[in-house]
Amino acid sequence: MNKRTSDLNLIFATPIWSSIIPNYQDVNKKLYEYINNMRKSNPEGKVRSNLIGWHSNNFDLKDEEPLFFINSISKMLNESSIDMGWDLKKNELKITGMWAIINPTNASNARHIHSNNFISAAYYVKAPENCGNIVFYDPRSANVIRTPAFERSNTLNSSIFKITPKEGLLVLFPSYLHHSVDMNKSNEERIVVSFNMNLIF
Repeated sequence: MNKRTSDLNLIFATPIWSSIIPNYQDVNKKLYEYINNMRKSNPEGKVRSNLIGWHSNNFDLKDEEPLFFINSISKMLNESSIDMGWDLKKNELKITGMWAIINPTNASNARHIHSNNFISAAYYVKAPENCGNIVFYDPRSANVIRTPAFERSNTLNSSIFKITPKEGLLVLFPSYLHHSVDMNKSNEERIVVSFNMNLIF
C-alpha cells in the first residue's frame, strides 16, 4: 500500500451526539404518562414541523417528570458542553423549551431548524420499527450544489445522515442543523421528546 503524500485535516466538524440513557425504562414510563395526560387536556396540539402528528405545548420544567428526565441525561448534556469547549463558568447552559411529538402511522416532520439556540435534542420514548428516521442535512450550502459520482459513500461525501430511533436514545445536535423525520410506516405511534438549550452570556 502506497504511503499518503498529504495530511487529511478534518475541520469545521458538525457534531451529533447519541447515547442510550442508563435508566430509560423508568424515564420512558414517567414521560409516557405525562405526555398522554397533556394530549388528553389538549388533543388539538400545535402545528410546527409536524405533518399529521400531534405536537404538545411546552412542558413545565418544574414538573416531576421533566425534572426526572433532565436529571437522567445531565451527564450527556455536560459531555456535549465539554466537547464544544464552552466555559460554563462564564456561560449559563439553559433549557429554553421542551415538548413532545406523537407521530401516528403516515405522520412525518418537515425539514426545519431550531433557531436562536445552540443545542437541540430528540429523545425517544416510543420507537417501533420503521417509525421514521431522523434525517440531518449537510449545512454547507456550497457542498450540495454539485454532486459527482461516488465509488462508495462515506462521511466526507454524504449530504445527509440518518439515525434510526430506539427507545431510550438521546440525540443531541447543533440547533442550526437542518433536519426532518421520515414517515412513520409502522402501525404504532412514534413518541419523541425534543428540547432546546441556549447559552446565556
